[in-house]
Amino acid sequence: MAYRITDECISCGACAGQCPVEAIAEGDDKFVIDTETCVECGACAAQCPVEAIVEE
Repeated sequence: MAYRITDECISCGACAGQCPVEAIAEGDDKFVIDTETCVECGACAAQCPVEAIVEE
């Protein structure tokens, strides 16, 4: 199941550092996940301090 970053994102970047395939990048107002690159490991969601990363 794919992951996405909600509007609760505080742009701390903690998730990007945990992604083993570098599928997370800083967007205009929050970080975003490239669904084509994401391997759905969940490492980003586990690292998010505000639980802004959810499964689709």
